[in-house]
Amino acid sequence: MGCPVLLFLLLAFLMPGVAIPVPPALRALSNLHLSTSFTSHPAAVGNYSIHYFEQKVDHFGFKIDKTFKQRYLLADQHWQKEGGSILFYTGNEGDIIWFCNNTGFMWDVAEELKAMLVFAEHRYYGKSLPFGASSFKDSRHLNFLTSEQALADFGELIKHLKRIIPGAENQPVIAVGGSYGGVLAAWFRMKYPHMVVGALAASAPIWQFEDIVPCGTGLDWLSEGLHLCTPLTNSQDVQRLKDWISETWVHLAMVDYPYESDFLQPLPAWPVKVVCQYLRNPHVSEKELLQNIFQALNVYHNYSGQARCLNMSEAATGSLGTQGWSYQTCTEMVMPFCTNGIDDMFEPHSWDLKEFSDDCFKQWGVKPRPSWITTMYGGKDISSHTNIIFSNGDLDPWSGGGVTKNITDTLVAITIPDGAHHLDLRASNAFDPTSLLLARSLEVKYMQQWIRDFYASLRNTR
Repeated sequence: MGCPVLLFLLLAFLMPGVAIPVPPALRALSNLHLSTSFTSHPAAVGNYSIHYFEQKVDHFGFKIDKTFKQRYLLADQHWQKEGGSILFYTGNEGDIIWFCNNTGFMWDVAEELKAMLVFAEHRYYGKSLPFGASSFKDSRHLNFLTSEQALADFGELIKHLKRIIPGAENQPVIAVGGSYGGVLAAWFRMKYPHMVVGALAASAPIWQFEDIVPCGTGLDWLSEGLHLCTPLTNSQDVQRLKDWISETWVHLAMVDYPYESDFLQPLPAWPVKVVCQYLRNPHVSEKELLQNIFQALNVYHNYSGQARCLNMSEAATGSLGTQGWSYQTCTEMVMPFCTNGIDDMFEPHSWDLKEFSDDCFKQWGVKPRPSWITTMYGGKDISSHTNIIFSNGDLDPWSGGGVTKNITDTLVAITIPDGAHHLDLRASNAFDPTSLLLARSLEVKYMQQWIRDFYASLRNTR
């Protein structure tokens, strides 16, 4: 009765490991921050104003004069002109308002750091579209969707804010970001050290690139047992089912928070523990095993109880931002993944750059440059940089591509044993584990030191 399929469905969760197969993992990262119809509004988030800044479409050429409006949010309730600071969120692959609503840490520490908060939207996401509705029309319009152009946007925006806001000119700026946004925060400090005095790069897999870290039927019965909205009809559907289930496990691990949340989907506290209670015993009948797998999937896809069936055709976290990130992974953000089915919890899958490149060309008409990121940002050779905090949670699947050990006294790694994906950037919560409280406290201490050093240097130059 489809035993190999059932064995995979169970083993895909029960076998320990952190490696991730290419299709589910890439989708998991592409949807890392994408909203569903359930939008989170942490109590810590205060009032902000919405603004737009005219940016060049191409910062590095001299022929194209076209500009676009970059959206950014600004909050200055706790900002002080004397001895204050600016916390600058380096926006990632989605709507900046959604990121703002899910980055309570910045709001929590604003008063202590006398900080103005700025949330900058990444080009080609949200409302910051260089070519409007035609931004995703073809590779010619997408040619300016790169991390380098995004970092230049951030630099130009900071210059603009310091020029137009009285009292901001001589204040230190600290970059803050999570996941891809954390990668950008770290790279921003590396490439624009004169713009920001330091960076908090939470859950930032800056080493998940080429050669830096190792990559590692009964269809009706399955359709009915898993309560699928669309019945499985062929082997391709079975592969889609496997990928969809694998993607679910990845997302669950990323948002294994100690309290109820709706960051990716409405979920209970410690959702992995809730799921595991259904998958403790593999020695049951096939019928019971299938029912247990359904219950486990239901925790993620239907915790609210509102879905009448499970829909594989829908992205696990909505569609916001998927086009832009798909293009970025096909150009410079090339992150190899592989699995062997022995040391991890997934079916064997080797990394095939040619296959990946061919797929990218079919979709976007471009070929990836897998070595460009290490050329541009240094790979593991970053010891010449300073003042970057790399925070990672041991429960986060993406920590394997992050910096988890101190590189120098000022390039420091903070590990959160009970932390999932950039848990430290979320608003404070009564259920926050002690390890998280200690991590946040240490992050603030480093920021305070950067601010003190900035003002000391400023006094010495006068």
